[in-house]
Amino acid sequence: MSARTRPNIVLLMTDQQRAGLTAGEGGPDTMPRLDRLLAGGVRFERAYTSSPVCVPARTSLLTGRFPSAHHVRQNSTGHLAQYATDLLDLLRGAGYTLHFTGKPHMHPGPEDFDTFHGPFLHDGGPQAGAEHAAFDEWLRELDHAVAEEPTPFPVECQLPHRIVDGAIDAVGQDGDAPFFLWLSFPEPHNPYQVPEPYFSMFDEADVPDRLAGPEAIEQLGWRYRWLHRLIEEKRPGFDEQWRRYRANYLGMLRLIDDQIGRLLDRLGDRAQDTVFLFVSDHGDFFGDYGLQRKGAGMSDALMRIPLAIAGPGIAPQRRRELVSMVDLLPTIAEWLDEPIPAGVQGRSLAPLLRGADAPETEFGSILGESGYGGVSYCEDDLPPLHFPYDGPTFDELNSVTQSGEMRMVVAGRFKLIVDDSGEGVLYDLVADPAELEDLSSDPAHRDVRDALYRTLTRWLLRAADDLPVGQYNPNTRPHNWRWA
Repeated sequence: MSARTRPNIVLLMTDQQRAGLTAGEGGPDTMPRLDRLLAGGVRFERAYTSSPVCVPARTSLLTGRFPSAHHVRQNSTGHLAQYATDLLDLLRGAGYTLHFTGKPHMHPGPEDFDTFHGPFLHDGGPQAGAEHAAFDEWLRELDHAVAEEPTPFPVECQLPHRIVDGAIDAVGQDGDAPFFLWLSFPEPHNPYQVPEPYFSMFDEADVPDRLAGPEAIEQLGWRYRWLHRLIEEKRPGFDEQWRRYRANYLGMLRLIDDQIGRLLDRLGDRAQDTVFLFVSDHGDFFGDYGLQRKGAGMSDALMRIPLAIAGPGIAPQRRRELVSMVDLLPTIAEWLDEPIPAGVQGRSLAPLLRGADAPETEFGSILGESGYGGVSYCEDDLPPLHFPYDGPTFDELNSVTQSGEMRMVVAGRFKLIVDDSGEGVLYDLVADPAELEDLSSDPAHRDVRDALYRTLTRWLLRAADDLPVGQYNPNTRPHNWRWA
């Protein structure tokens, strides 16, 4: 495929968007414009992140590698990513111009793009005037909390609007080369705030019910209990806001959707020659278990993500295979008739995009990783943190709940999670979507548990790093399907 015949690629990425919260996914009507766009493509209904943390997940998207291979396992180590060829290298070599606007949280920098509009973070970004500066200061003062009143600034101050301004500028540049445009929205990540009309768009009384409230904390692992206790000590009664929190979150999705609509309107006919990828880096507790944000465990609330691809040559369909963020780079490589780079662990979804069958052996399970290493702390530990124990400020990503190692495998209706202490929990995701009933000691599920341990072992072998490339030639298979 020559550079002139290659489609434009637009990557629409949100931060901390929980799966199932759009009408296209069977949830509230939060993103109608995006749903209409994706209705003509493939929606992957069982997609997972590689890690429930921003930078490790985004590094997996860019490298097609799991965190244990690319070595980025916390937000502070993105610059140390290990890989041979990442997505930007691939696209640049295929003749694309590269454009970025939004929240980075990744190893490439401004110098790696033809245009770069950012960085935008959760407390602001590049400003055009005093009103932008005042809004950013208001965001900082909100301190990642839930706003009880509409944001007292117009939509034009919101980060998605400013990010799409940068995208519109980028696509307005003339040129024969195909372009790759990455829009990285910091929302619906905390702070949970939104102006009118979005603040009133989703009534608190009508938000989706919780899978489980704070009464379920005692049934979960110590990491959940530690985090819940920390937040309750810092912000007593915070869970009383759970309906407002959900209403704001849904309103933020609609605001993002309206801004995506602005970009689509500007693209016009060029949208017909463009592949659109929509994904989020990880999920959000969304009030389940009496928790906000993320930061503990590997619940589906955090691990499942929305993932869809639409564009020329892609057959409209819904797929139930278990897929991952790590699968995107090899998919794009094969779609462009480029070789899948060395060290990539993901599987190309290109045959699936064309409507082909997918082997159960290859797509009947998926791996997830969490933990920055070392030995896990315990429930009573209070080591120094990067924020004070006193006062309302906290970070759900901390040296306690993110400590040690955790690995997850999902196969069929079951999920197995194992940590570095050797403990494992087994959940039936159909009968128990809140993941509260551990079946690992149930004799009736012994065969299921043993089979999942074998599957997890197989995934851990697959996730071993093939880099650096040496004297010997590794055996590879089409689409990087090792188990087909």
